[in-house]
Amino acid sequence: MDALDLLQKTSRTFAVAIPMLPEPTRHSVTLAYLLMRVVDTFEDAATWPKARKVAALATIGEVLRRPARQWARGGSQVARLADRSPPSTHAGYLELLATARELFERCAQLPDRPRAAVARAAITMAEGMGRFIERSDAQGRLQLRSRAELHEYCYVAAGLVGELLTELFLHDVPSLGPAAPTLQATMISFGEGLQLVNIVKDADDDANEGRVFLPPTMSRAHAIELARADLRQAARYVLALEVHHAPPGALAFTGLSLVLATRTLDALARGQKKLSRAEVAAATAELSQALEAEVSLAQLLEAPEAFVRT
Repeated sequence: MDALDLLQKTSRTFAVAIPMLPEPTRHSVTLAYLLMRVVDTFEDAATWPKARKVAALATIGEVLRRPARQWARGGSQVARLADRSPPSTHAGYLELLATARELFERCAQLPDRPRAAVARAAITMAEGMGRFIERSDAQGRLQLRSRAELHEYCYVAAGLVGELLTELFLHDVPSLGPAAPTLQATMISFGEGLQLVNIVKDADDDANEGRVFLPPTMSRAHAIELARADLRQAARYVLALEVHHAPPGALAFTGLSLVLATRTLDALARGQKKLSRAEVAAATAELSQALEAEVSLAQLLEAPEAFVRT
């Protein structure tokens, strides 16, 4: 299994962002992304009935609760779930499922703490998404009903990724220990903020597919306000990494995600559906220049440097 090749075939954004990370974090995050893409592929299986999707997601959780030495065999079990009726027509996703045995085996070979963190995140995502599928109607249509449900969905979709990244950063870069209180206080908001941006940006497309994530009582403008509040906490997260001398790759990965999310909200407020390729390239170049010049990211993140201490 060529993990980098599969990353390129299954993602555009993360195929750019993950290689920015330093090793060994890059390797752990690559495997975690691919594992979560397996979860997403079963969740999004448009032609599968609810019960089959829920059962497939439950199988992933059950496999990852076994001793790590059994994960490879469990990966074969996961791969077989797609044999009779593929859950997707996407060639990259199907190739990933076909290599599930090796993916699970590679995850089992991670050091103890990263392995546990990756497994915990994937289990939480798989079982959480299973619960939301169960809440959908017979045709698979889902309507979130409350802010609490939206918060729960954003957590299982992305908030838990903030937790995973934080555990990996603290494990792989021991010198970041003093940053732990700020990172742990803001890590869930970071992930949830990114997910809220995607929900607002993709609302029309999701609605066409029968998924409405904004509750009936929540306006688009209110959702944008919630996303901005989360991204302010995300700025604290990134600045904490900077103040405590995180590797440049960690700053590039987290900083780029935050800058693109913030500028996407600005674009949405202007009536623009998404950032243009030129705008994405410009943001990436600005971040790279700031890191190369070793200047504070506070201005680029639109937050005062002292914000990290508040």
